[in-house]
Amino acid sequence: MALLMASGTMKNPKGSRPQKDRPRSSEIFERGKRTLVGGVNSPVRAFRAVGGTPLIIDHAKGARLFDVDGREYIDFVCSWGALILGHAPPDIVSAVSDQASRGTSFGMTSPLEIELGEKVTSAIPSVEMVRFVNSGTEAAMSAVRLARAFTQRDVIVKFEGCYHGHSDGFLSEAGSGFATLGISASPGVPQAFASLTLNTPFNDLEALESLFKQHRGKIAAVIIEPVAANMGVVPPAPGFLEGLHAITRKEKSLLIFDEVITGFRLAYGGAQSVYNIDPDLTVMGKIIGGGLPVAAYGGKRNIMEQIAPLGPVYQAGTLSGNPLAMRAGLATLPKLEAPGFYADVNRKTQRLADGLRSALKETNVPGQVNFVGSLLTMFFTERPVRNYADARTSNSARFAAFFQEMLNRGIFIAPSQYEALFVSAAHTDADIDRAIAAARESLASVQGN
Repeated sequence: MALLMASGTMKNPKGSRPQKDRPRSSEIFERGKRTLVGGVNSPVRAFRAVGGTPLIIDHAKGARLFDVDGREYIDFVCSWGALILGHAPPDIVSAVSDQASRGTSFGMTSPLEIELGEKVTSAIPSVEMVRFVNSGTEAAMSAVRLARAFTQRDVIVKFEGCYHGHSDGFLSEAGSGFATLGISASPGVPQAFASLTLNTPFNDLEALESLFKQHRGKIAAVIIEPVAANMGVVPPAPGFLEGLHAITRKEKSLLIFDEVITGFRLAYGGAQSVYNIDPDLTVMGKIIGGGLPVAAYGGKRNIMEQIAPLGPVYQAGTLSGNPLAMRAGLATLPKLEAPGFYADVNRKTQRLADGLRSALKETNVPGQVNFVGSLLTMFFTERPVRNYADARTSNSARFAAFFQEMLNRGIFIAPSQYEALFVSAAHTDADIDRAIAAARESLASVQGN
């Protein structure tokens, strides 16, 4: 299967197009390496784990990316999940354009912040108050600071393979780009600080209980991606989140749900509404900004009121509540409330998952397909993937070869075994069929890897 063109026709239908057909991308990337570290501003964009020339994007529309060489790709990365409506939806573009003409940054409060705050708190019952920030890293870092202050404890528990941004305390067994690059911890993080963050296996309540026994009365909070999406997609085992909630209640520790990816993607109320869990604090991002840089953390009123100016926990940001991002969020969220929105996106993801499983079986390539809602990962391993250790058994060389084969056929998936694939409302059934057909051909090509 070859590259799908804008008109619906295909170029070079008898085979894929090699990476060397992107000379402009190579030229720009080499130029970028002289001023940008590694030629990129986020490591996974460098394609180190999969090889080849990184994508250099010129523009995007709907479910498609267009690179500087004129190649077109069906995009299953969707700005790492932020674009649940696809690229450049007209209403969001119009809202941002209108706001830009009214001012791009005020440095003071605008009604837009309050309106979006009201939308978020009405959508997620556990979030009684919210604070907007600029990135998921900032939101997670601030939520942990708040948890430590509220409980007057220092230790945080996270799960192996879960990623909560690049602040110092989270950079161990962190999944995402760390797993992609084979890094377990980052230099520059003082050991004394890193020791305050404990790692435990995902989906293992006994290991969690053991940590609480070893650190009785010292654990401020447990932070978790309710559906892990940074070691590849790994769903919670039945009873796991319920057990986690019960343990934190018993131990008087806070439960922090990191819903930067799952928030407003699995459901309008986030993963916590799907699994019926009531966390103390929630971290959000990506979708709430409609594709612009924005994130938030929120939770119970008595906890959130510890933040300045009401309380002693300091956190501030010049661009927090940026009017462009607020307008984009306000234009996005109402569309997600439409009847049947999530059912349709999830249906397309189910079709893709079923197609990928069939392709694996037909080509006799060992693999697992994990998906929840509109999140999906295909692992090249024979064993079911229930935690980070399982995910690490995936054949990374085969994934890299598969990635290149898919890219050459005009299908863009995450350039990392340990990231999720995202389906958006902009993807059509024809896009799903095209991806399945490309996967079947690609798998046949990588059988020997």
